[in-house]
Amino acid sequence: MTKYKVGYMVGSLATHSINRTLSKVLIRLAPPDLEFDEISIRDLPLYSYDYDSDFPAEGRKLKSSITSADAILFVTPEYNRSIPGALKNAIDWASRPWGDNSFTHKPSAVIGASPGAIGTAIAQQSLRSVLSYCNSPQMNAPEAYIRFSPEVFTADGHVTSSETEEFLRRFMEEFRDHIVRVLSVLPPRKK
Repeated sequence: MTKYKVGYMVGSLATHSINRTLSKVLIRLAPPDLEFDEISIRDLPLYSYDYDSDFPAEGRKLKSSITSADAILFVTPEYNRSIPGALKNAIDWASRPWGDNSFTHKPSAVIGASPGAIGTAIAQQSLRSVLSYCNSPQMNAPEAYIRFSPEVFTADGHVTSSETEEFLRRFMEEFRDHIVRVLSVLPPRKK
């Protein structure tokens, strides 16, 4: 069985992020041919093109982590009807310097949780726009705007609702299928 390495980014820097909990759930429910590594965004300085000629170690590590992954899963909260600044900053680092965009042809999927009724719908649309510009082929369906409830999601990555668990399992199966389709048409770029 072919294994696919998935890098995942949690858009929140909060220690007890509900999106970090959601990432645990997704990893647990994912097909066995997906292997996961978190791509940390916590220690990145704010991006400036002044760094383009000499990336700091944190920027090089981020780009290397994305390059070594077969696909990227974004698990993001919604801040003020958009994506968190830390996540946008990471995407800016990864897409620079000009001509060295780490997201080019990298399959991706977007999901997020919020206590609000519409989940992270608006943040996801904002992120999809950015990823489109970065030439990352995105999984467009199913969309997943998760309303987070501590009664449904346990801290150790379990779901108490069988309906929610089945939806998330199908989401991860669709993501695996998306990765396979994209990589069969757009093989990874050689450096």
